[in-house]
Amino acid sequence: MNTAVAEITQLVRERVRREGIELGRGADARELVATQVRGYVEHTLANTGPIIADEHAVIEAVLAQITGYGALQPYLDDPEVEEIWVNAPTRVFVARNGVAELTSTVIPADELRDLIDRMLQSTGRRVDVSSPFVDASLPDGSRLHVVIPEIARRYPSINIRKFGRRVRDLNTLVDAGSLTPEAAAMLRSAVVAGANVLVSGATHTGKTTMVTALLAAVGARERIVTVEETFELDVVARDVVALQCRQPSLEGTGEITLRRLVKEALRMRPDRLVVGEVREAEALELIIALNSGVPGMCTIHANSARDALVKLSTLPLLAGRNIDASFVVPTVANTIDLVVHLEMTPQGKRRVREIIAPTGAVHAGVVEAVVLFDRCGGELAATGAPAPRPGRVSLVDSDELTRAPASHAAAAQPARWSGEGGTFAPMNYGYSGVRA
Repeated sequence: MNTAVAEITQLVRERVRREGIELGRGADARELVATQVRGYVEHTLANTGPIIADEHAVIEAVLAQITGYGALQPYLDDPEVEEIWVNAPTRVFVARNGVAELTSTVIPADELRDLIDRMLQSTGRRVDVSSPFVDASLPDGSRLHVVIPEIARRYPSINIRKFGRRVRDLNTLVDAGSLTPEAAAMLRSAVVAGANVLVSGATHTGKTTMVTALLAAVGARERIVTVEETFELDVVARDVVALQCRQPSLEGTGEITLRRLVKEALRMRPDRLVVGEVREAEALELIIALNSGVPGMCTIHANSARDALVKLSTLPLLAGRNIDASFVVPTVANTIDLVVHLEMTPQGKRRVREIIAPTGAVHAGVVEAVVLFDRCGGELAATGAPAPRPGRVSLVDSDELTRAPASHAAAAQPARWSGEGGTFAPMNYGYSGVRA
């Protein structure tokens, strides 16, 4: 079958070049390939050649070579596949439900480079010796990352992260068991109230999915501006502007950084600013924007919710020597209303690990925060701690919440009023200290 696919693919390409046919992934391409397959079958029968047992499979394989992404196309079309990565011609992996598996697919080395060129063709981005890394978005919204030799050993490394369209709101995550209805109700009301939400977690824990679900609670009249390195967020709203970074040209000019885009986004009348992920000095522009009254969200890689606050308090210091922690830490404490930390279990299940709320108080370089929800014994439960900013973060009535287990008793102790900034500062046994 592989020989037949290769021969038919070559015949279709020759006809396309000869007749100047413009091929897309529509009915015209399928009809052209089907005609060529029928002609090939008739020719092999007349000349006692090898018989094609499954014409439909051959047509799909040729279409994948001509208009799709070759051997990877079936995995891109499979809704159960979340991620695809290629380490070598015989090392093609996919992830289903968070679990990785080695496939039997083999992609010859010469086809790997051709595959990369085809994937980048519609993105306007390049990968070469001068720029051996590339991040791009495929037409279906999947994120592509490529590293070529000599940075990668011997073969190019390809990674494709697919973003499913099945999760549209918090209710879907509740149905999937990622969080409880009580936690979803609190998050939904916080978004409606204009709370600034930081979503943290390790890679593959569903941070982008969580942000998409949170944005479903934004009012229909609000204007959402998203800023990302490459397009990943799939926001369904009436008024959305999506921006992404740009690589420098061959001359080293024309680069558009995430830091620049955050500044530009503030000139676009945003009612809600969303930064796909903060990794470097753009964190400074983000906290300044959030401190100026523009509600927003962002994601960050961190091991815990507390570590996320530490990291967000540290990254702005990369912006320059004139940036001091005495400015950054209080700003983070006063701008971030909620931190939603996600995790992935060994079985591949993505879920909320904890939700904390900074109180706004900073003592001795420590950002104080109360734990509102925590996962104890496998269940995400409310701790009973009062929300430090009732105007932005409110819990449902206590009798509607699941009773917190005994291990949460300390976190549920009453808070005391702090005159500094007019915020709630919990007792020593009722807060999580975050030191910058």
